[in-house]
Amino acid sequence: MAKPEHHIFVCSSFRGTEAKGKCIKKGTLNLVSYIEEEITDRGLDAMVSTTGCLKLCDEGPILIIYPQGYWYKSVDSEEIVDEILDALEKGEQCAEYRMY
Repeated sequence: MAKPEHHIFVCSSFRGTEAKGKCIKKGTLNLVSYIEEEITDRGLDAMVSTTGCLKLCDEGPILIIYPQGYWYKSVDSEEIVDEILDALEKGEQCAEYRMY
């Protein structure tokens, strides 16, 4: 497998073996499937991974894109994911949900 241009990380709230944080309770696992479908439909050279708890629960759900280092907060809907991916396709960061 070749190294993808983008690696998208989605917080799944796991602390040890249990999902305890807010991100998973806000539906991030459902968003992972949506993100995977969207990157395929858009032809983006990207892969998606879930993470353990990022300890930013009050800002969650959290989505991070590397190697750009884009951190996004409050990513709790397909519409927000679309805005983030639209910006990524343009080589930009989506300012509205930017965390860092």
